[in-house]
Amino acid sequence: MTMHVTGTREEWLAARLDLLAEEKELTRRSDMLAQRRQELPWVRIDKDYRFETANGGASLADLFKGRSQLLIYHFMFGPDYTVGCPSCSSIADGFNGVVVHLENHDVAFTAVSRAPLPKLQAFKERMGWTFDWASSFGSDFNLDFSVLFSEQQQREGGIEYNYRREPPAPKPLAAENVQEWRLRGSETPVAQIAAMTGTDVATYTRDRPGVSAFVLQDGVVYHTYSSYARGVDGIWGVYQWLDRAPLGRNEQGIWWRHHDEYGRG
Repeated sequence: MTMHVTGTREEWLAARLDLLAEEKELTRRSDMLAQRRQELPWVRIDKDYRFETANGGASLADLFKGRSQLLIYHFMFGPDYTVGCPSCSSIADGFNGVVVHLENHDVAFTAVSRAPLPKLQAFKERMGWTFDWASSFGSDFNLDFSVLFSEQQQREGGIEYNYRREPPAPKPLAAENVQEWRLRGSETPVAQIAAMTGTDVATYTRDRPGVSAFVLQDGVVYHTYSSYARGVDGIWGVYQWLDRAPLGRNEQGIWWRHHDEYGRG
C-alpha cells in the first residue's frame, strides 16, 4: 500500500501548476547566475603548466586545441590511487556524448588528474570513455587551482577548499569528520569511497573534485571560473535524473559504483 499522498488528476494538476511557477523562477534565477559567471573578471595565467596527453606533452594553451574556450574537470585520481574516484567516474560517464557538442561550439574539454598518464589511459579504456584526459603529474596545476592539498595542510588546518578554510583533520583522520563529503545514512562514506580507490581517507581526500573554465585571447590564457564540492552537482547527470524520479535521490549511504561493478557480489 502506498504511503504517499494520492489524489485526483485535477488535484495533481493544481499542485503541478504551483510547482511549475517555482520551477520557472528557479530557471530565471539560474539564467541570472550563468550571466554573473560570465561577468567575473578574468585572471591572466602566467605560469607554464605542463601536461602529458595521448598526443604527448602539452601546455595549458595546447589543451584548447584551436578553440577559444576550455572547460576542465578536476578528476580525483591521485598517483597513489589504483583506480579513479567512483564519484568522479559517475560524473564522467556523462562526458562522452557532450564533448562533441562542446567542441563544435568553440569549447574544448578535458579531464585532468595527477595520476601518471598510463594509469589514466588504462582506466579510461576499462570505462569505455573517449573524452580527453590529461595528466598533471609533477605540475603545480592541481595545487594552484585548489584541488590538491598536502599532509601538512591536512594536519594544520591549511586547506582552503570551496572558498573556505577547513579545520585541522583529527588524528587519525575519520571520515565522519570530513563534513564536505558526508552523506545521509552513512557514518563513514569517505572511508568507503577511499577503499574503492585503493587508498585511505587521508590520501584520498588530499585530491578534490572541481570544474574550471579558461579562455584564450590573443595568445594569452585567462582563468574565468572554478566551482567545487556541491557546485559540481549540476554536471552529475544521474542526480539530475534522480531529482525528477518519484523517490528522488533516496540515498542510504554510498550506493554508486564504477559502472562495470554493479551486480558483482
